Amino acid sequence: MDVGESNERVKDDSALQASPRSPLSSIDLAIDGAMNASIEQLYHNVCEMESSDDQSPSRASFISYGAESRIDLELRHLVGDVGEEGESKKEIILEKKEESNGEGSLSQKKPLSNGKKVAKTSPNNPKMPGSRISSRKSPDLGKVSVDEESPELGVVLLKQARELVSSGENLNKALDLALRAVKVFEKCGEGEKQLGLNLVMSLHILAAIYAGLGRYNDAVPVLERSIEIPMIEDGEDHALAKFAGCMQLGDMYGLMGQVENSIMLYTAGLEIQRQVLGESDARVGETCRYLAEAHVQAMQFEEASRLCQMALDIHKENGAAATASIEEAADRKLMGLICDAKGDYEVALEHYVLASMAMSSQNHREDVAAVDCSIGDAYMSLARFDEAIFAYQKALAVFKQGKGETHSSVALVYVRLADLYNKIGKTRDSKSYCENALKIYLKPTPGTPMEEVATGFIEISAIYQSMNELDQALKLLRRALKIYANAPGQQNTIAGIEAQMGVVTYMMGNYSESYDIFKSAISKFRNSGEKKTALFGIALNQMGLACVQRYAINEAADLFEEAKTILEKECGPYHPDTLAVYSNLAGTYDAMGR
Repeated sequence: MDVGESNERVKDDSALQASPRSPLSSIDLAIDGAMNASIEQLYHNVCEMESSDDQSPSRASFISYGAESRIDLELRHLVGDVGEEGESKKEIILEKKEESNGEGSLSQKKPLSNGKKVAKTSPNNPKMPGSRISSRKSPDLGKVSVDEESPELGVVLLKQARELVSSGENLNKALDLALRAVKVFEKCGEGEKQLGLNLVMSLHILAAIYAGLGRYNDAVPVLERSIEIPMIEDGEDHALAKFAGCMQLGDMYGLMGQVENSIMLYTAGLEIQRQVLGESDARVGETCRYLAEAHVQAMQFEEASRLCQMALDIHKENGAAATASIEEAADRKLMGLICDAKGDYEVALEHYVLASMAMSSQNHREDVAAVDCSIGDAYMSLARFDEAIFAYQKALAVFKQGKGETHSSVALVYVRLADLYNKIGKTRDSKSYCENALKIYLKPTPGTPMEEVATGFIEISAIYQSMNELDQALKLLRRALKIYANAPGQQNTIAGIEAQMGVVTYMMGNYSESYDIFKSAISKFRNSGEKKTALFGIALNQMGLACVQRYAINEAADLFEEAKTILEKECGPYHPDTLAVYSNLAGTYDAMGR
């Protein structure tokens, strides 16, 4: 097998695994009247629109991991509010109780975004919407004592817990308040539908706090119970509460790296929403896109394309006749990513340009810049390098102006330019952009997610690897691995990084070390339940090559056979990776005399 080609593919797949999710949320454009023009002309029209921009500040980027989740917004109305006077009295009572009980708290600086959407994953056997999932009780509830049984007290406790969660100041105290709120609603909520919804909301918040503390295994039974309580036949609010529980539990499984469970829950949530809201509701379209993003991360591009087209059709139907909606633009960008991953670069380019036009017409300059990066990727895949450079440089200028020269978005564009110049043989320029990106990643600005830094290290490592600067490539991969070392729910990402490290050490001729690294990566893939992905098949093939170099021919044959089975199913018998495994397996059989 051609090691360099496989290396590149492992790099791409590991980067995909590292991505929390497809960076899309909602967007909207004006398309009518422009369909007869060429894609290139449309794109240059967008450039003209940008140059005549009135510099009005764009609103918060839609392409952001920090947006509050729709799940939380859907449920916000389900919990009743208490008058300000009543709230202040309750807070005073609570504070006095805490003082008398000697309650303390540990300061937690780790912020938690309640209800944030996270990494997703792969479906099979989705639960039916009305099915009960578990009757397990939330952990630790038996240890909580509540002196009052007033639902108003529960609402106040819940409100205070939410405030602590949103500020990230003290998650341990927020956990105590949420547990007490759950206990209050359990005591006084029997037979009361609205109080049952309060209990569901308190369970959602409790699960979010457990997630913020990294206690995912505690969060799962809490969310299972929150899905069990509301029944669809009790009305729309109860159905939406069940929907929200399914989506949040799917997010939790995504954090834990359990891809199939995650998509199963998202699919169940979508079915509930469709039953209650109808097939053409805009919110159903948003969930279709969300589920499509999960399939993208699971590299299930056909299903992702189907769901994304459903979202696009729904948002077209609900949008204005003359302009495309923000949601439609988000759908188009995701469809572009899917087409790009499938190798349909011309179609991807069309979707990207239409999305860019929409966002530009609404002065979302940083969102346009993010799409420009995708446009540059498509042009680079089509070997239209001058147009790719133009797109990247345009995005770079916007990011520098809007976010500062040391922002991670600037580093991201540097990496893409480095990759481009490396591809066209301008090694000096490529190294210069790599160094500029590393200066930013090695000293990230406050608030930069470390996952972005790790992804940057992985991508720059791949560029150095293609330049045959293997020591530097391995060094950067080790830095990335160190970032993820203690992160819960990142076993697939760590396995992907280790697989790439195994490739680099194989190229350096350190076959025993390469074998040990691959063995660790394969073990993590198996333990996480991800034993059927293309990435896993590629890693098996690479480990088989290391076995051949160590003269472990029988073990190599077993690995090639397993890789063959997986890649035939995931990629098809005529895919280059599958053909490479056939070649390796034939050579191994020949060496064994078979």
